[in-house]
Amino acid sequence: MNDTISNTSPPASSPLPVSAAGKKGKGGLYTAHNKIYIRATAGVFTKWRWTLVFLTQIVFYGLPWLTWNDRQAVLLHLVERKFYIFGWVFWPQDVFFLAILLIISAYSLFFFTAIAGRLWCGYACPQTVYTEIFLWIEQKIEGDHLKRAKLDASPMDGRKFSIKAAKYGAWGALALWTGFTFVAYFSPLGELLGSVSTLSFGSWETFWILFYGTFTFVFAGFMREQVCKFMCPYARFQSVMFDPDTLVVTYDEARGEPRGVHRKGDAAASKGDCIDCGICVQVCPTGIDIRNGLQYECIGCAACADACDQIMDKVGAPHGLVRYSTESALKQGWGSSEIFHHILRLRTLIYGAVLLFVGIAFIWGLATRIPLRVDVIRDRASLGQEIPGGMIENIYTLRVMNMTEQPRVFTVGVEGLREVQISSERRVEVDAAQTHEVTLRVHVPLDAGKQGANEIFFNVSAEDDPGVKRREKATFFFPR
Repeated sequence: MNDTISNTSPPASSPLPVSAAGKKGKGGLYTAHNKIYIRATAGVFTKWRWTLVFLTQIVFYGLPWLTWNDRQAVLLHLVERKFYIFGWVFWPQDVFFLAILLIISAYSLFFFTAIAGRLWCGYACPQTVYTEIFLWIEQKIEGDHLKRAKLDASPMDGRKFSIKAAKYGAWGALALWTGFTFVAYFSPLGELLGSVSTLSFGSWETFWILFYGTFTFVFAGFMREQVCKFMCPYARFQSVMFDPDTLVVTYDEARGEPRGVHRKGDAAASKGDCIDCGICVQVCPTGIDIRNGLQYECIGCAACADACDQIMDKVGAPHGLVRYSTESALKQGWGSSEIFHHILRLRTLIYGAVLLFVGIAFIWGLATRIPLRVDVIRDRASLGQEIPGGMIENIYTLRVMNMTEQPRVFTVGVEGLREVQISSERRVEVDAAQTHEVTLRVHVPLDAGKQGANEIFFNVSAEDDPGVKRREKATFFFPR
């Protein structure tokens, strides 16, 4: 996807063509922003980054098109208030699973950040992913970083206008398709496709397609590193989760200094391996110099490591001048095995144990989930009335939720008081993934309970699967 670095650049002390010309603000609250023209690179970490780009976008753009049981496989249907995820149907009452997912996400963030810093930011964050895609489109239309800087500096003419129009058109089409796909997770794709030809989207669908598409266009096309540096809260509190044994992108100062261009006749020990080419700065998506140490702007993408390794190949030095390492490893001169052993420290073990426990609880909850919900509501207009035959009658509304995608017939029973019985229909038919309400009349002999509230239980079970059953408590009222 990206061009391999084919030559070295001037020393870092000379002007680098990575930023637009402009004056920085002096003093005051704000500083003028200089546009960063990121230089393309290639290498192991770049390949991993693009692999994650492909995988995440295949999942994002592809899931709405998958079908399951003659419906959309993944649909968070807000109108019906049901979440369809392959073979599962989740209702608002299943908010427990959402809470568990949020806990898993939080501890995953803690766990992986403590181990290897901002891996999420560098490889899978939507801002990084879409910036990579938009930058790739920009490179294909406008050229490499030098050509892009030259084009922006040139006056507007027909050629520049056509190139910019082509780029913005491609960005806009991708952004709108991204917004459309996002909405397809919450509104059935078939209905959205039917609205495309006539542009008859509902008001909320129109709003969210434009809203999500516009933010994608602006964030990935224009703001880019500014989102990571100034808007993302993760950049601000990441240091709390770092320690000297966290893997981060680092510059080996002991090996690289004193930096400078290697000239013929220099003493072998007079210069470090860093030739001060500045390419590590040119490929950085946030425009920082990794040689100044770890900075909060660093997203851990390791583009600088790929670029530096290519330069090391050209000067005949080993890889790893810029690499993933830890602060302790650099100070102590540790190898890979020592780094690995220090990664498995108390902090990461606790995070990992909690994450494992919550993950097992989540899987167990899904595996043992009973696809049936029952709500019992007693008729409050009648606290209980005496009927012929020496019986007391209470009236209940039974709301039965069939959480499977097949129609089912449920049998209702009652217990808790002597000779308690249901005088109305005891079989309830419920369509697939639907709720059905039925009115039940429950009779109890006059002397079967005490005056006031008495506890009874409704038992609801599926006729085709006795394991699908619920037992719900209710109150039977004897008049005083």
